[in-house]
Amino acid sequence: MANTKFCQGISDISDSYTGFIIDTWGVLHDGEKVFESAIECLKELKARNKFVLLLSNSEMDAAQTAAELKKLGLPEGYYSEILTSGELLKQGIEKQGEGVFAGLGKTCFLIGGDRSRQFLKGVNVDIVEKIENATFLFISGWDDLTQDIATYEDVLREAVRRRIKVLCVNPDGRAMQTINFSTGPAMIAKRLQELGGVVQMIGKPYKPIYHHAIKILHNNDIYPGQTVMVGDSMGHDIIGGALVNMDTCLVKNGVHSPVFKVADSPASVNKILNTLISQYNSIRPTYLVDRLKWGKALPDRKHRKRV
Repeated sequence: MANTKFCQGISDISDSYTGFIIDTWGVLHDGEKVFESAIECLKELKARNKFVLLLSNSEMDAAQTAAELKKLGLPEGYYSEILTSGELLKQGIEKQGEGVFAGLGKTCFLIGGDRSRQFLKGVNVDIVEKIENATFLFISGWDDLTQDIATYEDVLREAVRRRIKVLCVNPDGRAMQTINFSTGPAMIAKRLQELGGVVQMIGKPYKPIYHHAIKILHNNDIYPGQTVMVGDSMGHDIIGGALVNMDTCLVKNGVHSPVFKVADSPASVNKILNTLISQYNSIRPTYLVDRLKWGKALPDRKHRKRV
């Protein structure tokens, strides 16, 4: 496999792609403000008529995410569309037309907390107290799940016995923040699978959200080979992009910034990157950048600014 190309900015690769899927938290913003370099980069991509799809594991839908990004300082019109795991779930639950959402029903047993409860109320799903009354089971990574996994054993067994659909959103979204891995949505989903159940994973890095992203690209006459996934997480963005055969670009200043901070030369950066790659299924990003920034000005080429 080819080595990862170290880039000074997105301008290094902009001529090679029509579509850009860009992660939000850690790439566009830090939760308090949008990075100035990211705004400049999006402005340059827009000037070159690139299709920019913002992709997030948030429970907020597209409209809520747009409002939040505006509040954080991102000007309107600097991206093409937004897709979140919340938006995917909202559309899937409302339409129930195909794939993992077909025949889902509208009564849910929830393994989750307040954030998930508010989301389900917003899509008119009835949350039931007994698994026997549910048409689907919802395991949520939007909330901290601190109870021991044995607490859910009877619920999981009944879900498997009744063969109801099971959705698990952002299964590893909170796992890295917990003291150990004895609980959390990923372990609950794993236990259900051990019992013989089938779990549909929603959110990065799993295929349903990337397949939906590809559908959005197709609607705009763009294909995966013309698209690059830009994100700060090896586990969510780089693996997810690779699973659907997209080129990927890892941003250093996000979730992996603590390990990259100790690097003082290209050789040490490469050593750290290779360690990360070995920890994440030997999946190698196509490109590496310090942060989402434009970089060097491009000469007048085929994707020059439109005037």
